[in-house]
Amino acid sequence: MTDPVPQFLSNMDVTIEFFQKLALATLIGILIGIEREHRRPEGIELIAGVRTFTMASIAGMISSYLAQTVHTGIILITLVFFAIISAIYAYVKNAILKQPGITGPIALFCTYLLGIFIAYEFYLIAIAIAVIMTLLLAEKRPLHSFATNLADDEIQSAVRFLAVVFILYPITPDELFMGVINPRWILRVVIIVATISFISFIIMKQMGASYGLPLSGMLGGLVNSEATTGAVAGMVKKRNELVTSGYIGIILSNAAMLIRNLLIAFIVDPSGRVLLLMAPPQLIITSFAIAAVIRSENNTPVSETIKLESPFALSSAIKFAFGFAALSIISTFANMWAGAAGVYATALGGLISSAVVTASATTLAVSDLVPHSTAALTAVMASIVSTGSKILLVKWAGPSELSGLIKRTFTYFIILGTAILIIWGIYISYTY
Repeated sequence: MTDPVPQFLSNMDVTIEFFQKLALATLIGILIGIEREHRRPEGIELIAGVRTFTMASIAGMISSYLAQTVHTGIILITLVFFAIISAIYAYVKNAILKQPGITGPIALFCTYLLGIFIAYEFYLIAIAIAVIMTLLLAEKRPLHSFATNLADDEIQSAVRFLAVVFILYPITPDELFMGVINPRWILRVVIIVATISFISFIIMKQMGASYGLPLSGMLGGLVNSEATTGAVAGMVKKRNELVTSGYIGIILSNAAMLIRNLLIAFIVDPSGRVLLLMAPPQLIITSFAIAAVIRSENNTPVSETIKLESPFALSSAIKFAFGFAALSIISTFANMWAGAAGVYATALGGLISSAVVTASATTLAVSDLVPHSTAALTAVMASIVSTGSKILLVKWAGPSELSGLIKRTFTYFIILGTAILIIWGIYISYTY
């Protein structure tokens, strides 16, 4: 006698798994569909809304589930079906309703594909893609504004940078060169740091003019604190009424540099050991910088935007790459000849770029050439040296009033930072 109950229903674990996948597919479809409904123009019927997107996600999940349990051809049929539906959607939207754009049809087809991901148990990937899709769909205006605000040379710089990266990265050797540096590792760090800097650069361009020099200075510090300090000082020299805003902007730029160096340490050493050893002194100095900003006079932000070179410009990337590689080699041989003292001496590179010193010192720690504590102290020293270099930058590029304010404040930071560094160095020497 045959069992009248379908086999998959007789297995409770399989049944529960099916309904879990169904629930997740439904929620993802609703998430994307609600965003599409929210975009519905008043008085106009939407072609595909929350129900359509939910059904697309469910269809992808069910067809893939059946493909695994019944026949693989089922998923091919539904794939073709949704490709045709998406094409019809695009035609009706553009040719009949005269609504230019194919974002909706593409989103519908992608939602169907998310259902397939769920059926094959790629849950985290499906959720991450759904969230990214929803954000992209919801942030239409900011993204359009971002694209239109980029200058031609900035777009060209980004294209050249990406082209060089895609050509160089696959052919770059992934092995130690001269027993000291790994070229692919250096290129990887340059790509990540440049990307983070570019994101800050874009935010600065978008928001800087609205919130004035303080915000521009802070975001500029994530890109290049030395260039930002020089740009702000030169701006204040031309317009004396910007002294207070410029002063705040330079302090925030230096504070952002400290935070950026922590991020670079984490990028190079994902274990976070160098980051944790750097964090206490860096964050204490940053907190005093914020306190100095709070104590300063409160005035209305002046709508000025700092002009910096795009971090995706090949010249910027090449400078960072060569600086990183050169300092890594120097640090390695300095450590061989003079031990920790030789590595500490490389902190003077902070006069040019504390980011390069942080990256190279952390690389030594990751390679087990120096202790993580030595790398952390060197990076903090480089940040202090970089803070001192900004006193000279402002003196050369800015007015005497701004120079006096920065000299007094940053001298205090240097003394405080040095004292904290000594105390922290003594502490970790006994602890680690």
